[in-house]
Amino acid sequence: MVNGKKLVVSASPHIRSTQTTTRIMLDVIISLIPALIAAIFIFGPRVIPVTAVSVSSAVLAEYVSRKVMKRHQTIGDLSAVVTGLILALNLPVTIPYWIAAIGSIIAIVVVKQFFGGIGQNFANPAITARIVLLLSFGAQMGNWVTPLSWKTEVTTSATPLAVGYGNEGAPSLLDMFIGLRGGTLGETCAIALILGGVYLIARKVISPAIPLTYIGTVALIMLIAGKGDIGFVLYQVMGGGLLLGAFFMATDYSTCPIKVRGKIIFGVGCGIITALIRLFASMTEAVSFAILIMNLVVPFIDRATIPKPFGTPKKEKKTKEAAN
Repeated sequence: MVNGKKLVVSASPHIRSTQTTTRIMLDVIISLIPALIAAIFIFGPRVIPVTAVSVSSAVLAEYVSRKVMKRHQTIGDLSAVVTGLILALNLPVTIPYWIAAIGSIIAIVVVKQFFGGIGQNFANPAITARIVLLLSFGAQMGNWVTPLSWKTEVTTSATPLAVGYGNEGAPSLLDMFIGLRGGTLGETCAIALILGGVYLIARKVISPAIPLTYIGTVALIMLIAGKGDIGFVLYQVMGGGLLLGAFFMATDYSTCPIKVRGKIIFGVGCGIITALIRLFASMTEAVSFAILIMNLVVPFIDRATIPKPFGTPKKEKKTKEAAN
C-alpha cells in the first residue's frame, strides 16, 4: 500500500493501444475497396461471386477448424475476411469457384490454424495459398482476361510482364496506372493500390518502411538493368502485383520483422529476390515467391535486429585454450 493505494504487479504490456485486431482488419478491408471496385469495372461482375466465394470459404474454414480444434471462435476479428479478400485479389476472374474455395481452405486451415491461429502463422496465408494454387492449377491460374472484354465477348490476353516492355501488344504506362491490362483481380489498377496503401500508412496500420524499401529496391535494380530507362522501371513497378504485395501482403504483422531496421532488411530482401526472378528466371511471377522466402527468414532478422532488454548480461567470450 502506498498512500492508501494498492500497487498492482502485472506482466507486460503495461501500455495498451486503443487499436484492436478488428479495427485494424476493418482498415485493411476499407483500403482494399478501391482495388475491388476497379476490378469489377475492369473484369466484370464475375469479380463479385469470386470474391464472395473466397471470403465466405475463408470464414467458414476458420469457424469449422476452430470448432473441431475446440478453440474459442475468432471469426469476429475479421482476419479471415481479410485473408479471403486478399486471396481473391490474387486470382484471375475466370478462376473456377471450387479452386477459389480450396485456396481459402489452405490459407486458413493449413497455414493459419495448424500453427495456432492469428499471429502464429509462419507465412502469409494468402500468399502461400496462391503459390499452392499456382503449382496445382497452373492453367486455371494463368488464364488472363482482356480488360473490359466482358462488355462484349470475353477474350484472353497475356500479362504485361509476359509481353515485355516496349513490345507489340504491351499496354501503355497510362493503361498500367489505371488498370487496363491483364492480370489478377487486384494487381492491375496501380492508382487504386496506391490509394489503399496511403490510407493504411495514414491510419498507422502499416509502416512505410517495407513498401518503400521493397518498391525502391526493385526500382533501383530495374533502373540499372534497363540502363536508365524510366519507362522500363515504371513498367516493372506497376506490373506483376508488386504494389499489391508491397502494401498488403509483405506488411502482414505476423510474418514481417518487428523493428524498423528489420523491416528495411525485409523489404530490401523482397526487392532483390523479386528483381532477380524477373530478370533471370523463366517466370514472370516473382512477388509471391519473394515474400514467402523472406517470411521464412523473419525469425533470423528479428534475432539480429531486436535490441536486448536493459540489464541483460553479455555473453562471456570463450577463451581459446592455449596450445601445449
